[in-house]
Amino acid sequence: MADSLPTRLAAYRGRFAPSPTGPLHLGSLVAALGSHVMARQAGGSWVVRIEDVDRLREVPGAAAGQLAALSAFGFHPDGDVLVQSRRDARYAQVLEQLLTQGRAFVCHCSRADLAIDGGRHLGACRARSVRADPAVRLRVPPGTTIGFDDGIRGPQVQAVDTEVGDFVLRRADGFWAYQLAVVVDDHDQGITDVVRGADLLDSTARQILLQRALGLHTPRYAHLPLLVDATGAKLSKSTGATAVDPRDPLPALARAWHVLGQSPLVADTPAEFLAAAAECFDITRVPKHDMVIDALHNTAVIGNA
Repeated sequence: MADSLPTRLAAYRGRFAPSPTGPLHLGSLVAALGSHVMARQAGGSWVVRIEDVDRLREVPGAAAGQLAALSAFGFHPDGDVLVQSRRDARYAQVLEQLLTQGRAFVCHCSRADLAIDGGRHLGACRARSVRADPAVRLRVPPGTTIGFDDGIRGPQVQAVDTEVGDFVLRRADGFWAYQLAVVVDDHDQGITDVVRGADLLDSTARQILLQRALGLHTPRYAHLPLLVDATGAKLSKSTGATAVDPRDPLPALARAWHVLGQSPLVADTPAEFLAAAAECFDITRVPKHDMVIDALHNTAVIGNA
């Protein structure tokens, strides 16, 4: 049976956390809008984080462009923007804690070594040789099953030991793994509610497991519809998604609002739109499925995936 969640924080604090791999597209705007309106509707705060932990994928100038676009669309965070690439010492501190406690271990396994276990890492390092650049993994005990109630998609259960296995906290190339960085950042920023795209739904059980290993609170989670093209590929820069136009923000805000399943709004400015959205947002209307969209133009939602 899935474990129950630990006690959560009381005051609402949400966040939007883009990766600086290109300009904001409609999928990014949906995540920003959904997280923002839920925070404001709850009378809570909303912060922004730049998730540039994977520095190999970062596009120079993308973070500054994303922040400028958010401002043009009327999104103004409460407090300073957190930038992951400035937090190496904090992540190292947490990793050392896990290693000292025996909850994490150094792993020299190559992809060939992992293939023996079907691509999953199970219990201990199985490397046939020592690598100069080993990874560090969280130890996932047998029988580890995590359950949580997603605010949009309902009850979720994952057998982390068999579906994922021991997962990476620091990569073999020396960069921090997303799972470690996001858990530490959510704690340090006091995040109570994580509202994000459904592409990260599968990561949630791992993050809850890591939170428990570190003795941290577990936020509430809600996963918004993922925008995909006609082939089912996630809307992204790599699939030809064009940037939303910060010079004309209202049409893009209206499209993002439609993706969230809400009734049309009339507003003259982004500030008016966001204020009205926070008043009338209805989470029960948010689709529980992916949405097919014209990725090249970001102009019309076509239907369900």
